[in-house]
Parts: sequence; C-alpha cells; structure tokens
Amino acid sequence: MKIATGKGTIPLVVLLAIWSISAISSLPGLAISPILGDLNKIFPKATDLEIQMLTSLPSFLIIPFVLLSGHLSVGKDKLRLLSIGLALFFLSGVACLFAKSMGMLIFISCILGIGAGMVIPLSTGLVADYFTGDYRVRQLGYSSAINNLTLVIATVVTGYLAQVDWHLAFLVYTLPAISLVLMPFLKRQPAQPEPAESMQLRQKQIDRPKLIGLMGLYLFITYAVLVVSFYLPFLIDDYKIESSFSGVLISLFFLAIMLPGLFINSIANCLKSNTNCLSFLLIGCGLLLAGLFREKVGLILGVLLSGTGYGIMQPLIYDKTAVIAPPRMATLALSFVMAMNYLAVMLCPFIVDLFRDLFHTHSNQFPFIFNAILILAVAIVALFRRKHYVLGLDNSYYQE
Repeated sequence: MKIATGKGTIPLVVLLAIWSISAISSLPGLAISPILGDLNKIFPKATDLEIQMLTSLPSFLIIPFVLLSGHLSVGKDKLRLLSIGLALFFLSGVACLFAKSMGMLIFISCILGIGAGMVIPLSTGLVADYFTGDYRVRQLGYSSAINNLTLVIATVVTGYLAQVDWHLAFLVYTLPAISLVLMPFLKRQPAQPEPAESMQLRQKQIDRPKLIGLMGLYLFITYAVLVVSFYLPFLIDDYKIESSFSGVLISLFFLAIMLPGLFINSIANCLKSNTNCLSFLLIGCGLLLAGLFREKVGLILGVLLSGTGYGIMQPLIYDKTAVIAPPRMATLALSFVMAMNYLAVMLCPFIVDLFRDLFHTHSNQFPFIFNAILILAVAIVALFRRKHYVLGLDNSYYQE
C-alpha cells in the first residue's frame, strides 16, 4: 500500500515508522506518575529534594537536548541522530526496570531525558520532511492524535502495572524498541525533495519574527491548559468529588486534544480565518466551566472544550513553523517551538503561584478562572488579527 505525501508516495511501513516515533514523544515522566505517592515508601531514606529531582531533572534536560537535536539536524544525518536518541531512550527504560536506589533512578531518568530530547523534534521534523502542503497538515494532525492517544492508554496501563510492581511502570519506556525495529525502512526510503511550488523553497533562512511569535503562542496556550493537569486534582478535592474522578477528567482532556487532529483539514476548511479565534474561545470557556461549576457535568464539558481548542491549534502551529523555514532547517525551527511545551511545564506552577500571591488568594479555582480571562482576552485580539500569520489563518489552509 502506498501513501500520498504531496511529493509522491511512500510505503505504509514508512508511515508506521513515523507514527511510532510520534507515539513515544510524550512518554517521559509518565512512568513516574503512578508511583509518585508511594516513592517515600519505596525509598524510605529518600529526601524530598531527591523526589523533586526525579520528576524535574529529566524534563529540565529535555529542553537543551531538543534544541541541540534541532541544531544538529541541519548538518548531520537526521536518521543517525534519531537512532542514537531512540537507543538512549530504550536502554534507559530497560535500566529503570532494574534500578534499586533513588540515586540510580535519578541518573537513569536523566539519560532518558537526554534521549527523549533528541527524539522529540525529529518526530515532527520527519513529518515535515516526508510530507508537504495539505498532506503535511493532515499528518501533523494524525501525529498529534497518536501522541495524545498513546499518552492516555499508557497512563492507564502503567497505573495497573505499578500495582503489581513499581518497576513494571517503566515498561512503557521500552516502546522505542518498535521505532528502532522500523528504522531501516526509513533509511531505505529517504524523503523526496520539496516540489517547486512549495512555500518552504521561498525561504532562505528561518523567518525569525514569525518563529518568535509562534513560540510565544505555543508557550502561552500550553501554559494555559496545563492547569487542567496540574490543578484539577486539587479542584476535585475542593468540590468534594471522589479523587478517582480527576483521572477520568484528565483522560478525557487528552482524548479531546487527540480528536481534532484526525480532522484538522476539515476543521480549517470549516472555520477558515476564524480557526484560532474560535479555538481560544473553546479553551477559555472550558477553563471557566471547570473553575466555576462544581458539578461533574460542568467539569466534563470544561475539559472537553479546553482540550478541543488546544488540539486544533497544536498541529497548525507545527505546520506554520515548518512553512517559515527552508526544508533543511524545518526540524531546527520545530525544535524551538516544541521546546516551549517543556518550558511551559516548568513555568506553569511558578506563574500561577506568582499571580496567586499578587491577588492574595490560594483558591484552586483561581488558576482556571485567571487563565480563562487571559485566553479570552487574546481571543478578542485574534478576532481582529484573523489574517495575521501567528494569530490567524490564511487561505493556504482552506478553500474559499
């Protein structure tokens, strides 16, 4: 079976190889989550600092290695770089299965963060290399959907495995083995050159002002929706709802992010230049519902709306980033934008605490309501900047 790319066709197995890499790029940190509450029991001599390092150091290391991988991709063999990253990721996952001390686990997790950082920009960069035009937009949507679906399924699986033995939670980190097995098919079928009419070929260098704008937009929307993952469990507790319901809501949130990716071309064709503005509205209204309504129905609708808005914008931001760079530098441009995801993860609690102190409140509703107000304010700006490259959507994404 052959898959159309806009440049020609590729075998299905090559597409499966690309999808397998997309599936693992959000896994770092996942295996730790089911055992976070038990780390003091598993390692009774571990200090609070060590537990914090176990969760924060790998994410911190991902950022510089995402940028390094993007930089090296310009002049080096991307597939060799990808193979090294996948191997580090996989071997770290295997090593975690045999870790017997907190120090060893921290060290291995840092190596895993390095490997993951090398893989992350290349996972999206491969889509930009192999596909172009509408085909690339569609595949970036599929890539985003696969990424988030894997996150939902793996979270559930690791939770069950952790109940059997905490070591087994790290089995999810061995998934890069699938990508390593499929790597030879990528090497046999290199990406074809961009067609002569491609907008990328008009670029001699990365358009820095647009790149900075896209980085800021991605950082902002990711920070805004991260309050769902970070603060929803506390909100559920305030609302006197069973704690297990927060897991259901977070799964629904990631499923809502996933679904728009499957239909991203149709969504852009339907909403046209209003796509980003309406996506901001969905995120803002969703966060307001979660922050203001104490019933389960309001919370469910809130996470679904906010996840859907984010899920629409994410693949479009990736595609816009690829367009503003010449083909050889697309992965580098994407690395800067994708690093914003992990920067948002690190900054979110600090930003929320800063504004909590400024407004003299420690309410768990505050992060949702405050971020909703910020998002809705930007939605108004986007309404008047519908043709702006960063905040709007031009007619290259839809049919008039």
